[in-house]
Amino acid sequence: MGRGPRNYEEKLITPERAAELIEEGWKRADLHVHTTCSFDVLPVRDLHPESLYDKALNLGMDYVTFTDHDTVEACEILGWDREKFVPGVEMSVYDPEFAGHVLHINVFELDRDNFFELREIAEIEHNLKSFIKYLKRHKLPFVYNHPFWFEFHREPNPSAVPRLARLFPVLEYNMNEPKQKNGLTIALAEKFGKGIAATTDSHSGKLGKVYTLAKGDSFKDFFRNVEKGKNYIVPEDLTRELLIDEMNTWIDLIFEKSQKNRDIKNYLTGIKSLDAMVRISRSELLNNFPGLNKTTMSLLYLISNTGLPASFYLHTEESLAKEIEKQIEREKQS
Repeated sequence: MGRGPRNYEEKLITPERAAELIEEGWKRADLHVHTTCSFDVLPVRDLHPESLYDKALNLGMDYVTFTDHDTVEACEILGWDREKFVPGVEMSVYDPEFAGHVLHINVFELDRDNFFELREIAEIEHNLKSFIKYLKRHKLPFVYNHPFWFEFHREPNPSAVPRLARLFPVLEYNMNEPKQKNGLTIALAEKFGKGIAATTDSHSGKLGKVYTLAKGDSFKDFFRNVEKGKNYIVPEDLTRELLIDEMNTWIDLIFEKSQKNRDIKNYLTGIKSLDAMVRISRSELLNNFPGLNKTTMSLLYLISNTGLPASFYLHTEESLAKEIEKQIEREKQS
């Protein structure tokens, strides 16, 4: 699927340059966004598919897609043929034999039948190659999400990523990954002649902070140009400042906007710090004493703004990225 090595240095552009291209008719899209239909998104009105759809249009997105975890519920809520809407899903595929770890794959322009058939391959066959063969046979656009992300409870398998990347037309530059990891993804895309797409992977409503630009009066043409490398991206990497801002957003969502929605009692992300905040916010003590609730929220804001949790997380991720890079180099030399 590759088309030979590419140089992506000129593909990473500023918002100012992007504005010029948009004036010339280039289209933009954020191809990885989560709504309340995902298990790890808080059940608040601002993150409902209808709210995020309106927000995407107001931001000037030419194609709007939601890629919730292993569900197309957002498509059912909005309607599959909504104006400018591209049906999408983020599928989890665990292939213990070929891949050795879980991959997240964004699939677009699918219908209800496609989804159920893909879910069967993912959950019963556990066969990545069969999954990708299905996508190709049905001509469904797809992206290898955050290639160097690994589930926290599984052993990382970074040496497999270059081999897996060959199977995909487009790799993801993810705003929630540090620069080192995104740099490794860019290097893979350049080496194997793959397309690159910049996404927010937003779970908190911050869609459109980064995006992908390409020409195309239809999503199919838009994505085809991304595959061919005929596109630009407006990227951003995870930094200490961005992570502090994101944590503060989660505190606001958990303590302010979710308190009115009792569905939060069923909400878990799998991220220890966020789940701890959820458990604190839904305690009977805080619910019975609003003043204590406000004090707890202020304390969490104070801890977040010290930057210590953000710094610790980034240090861990950057160390992992260095280890991944070393392991890939060792594989090349062996």
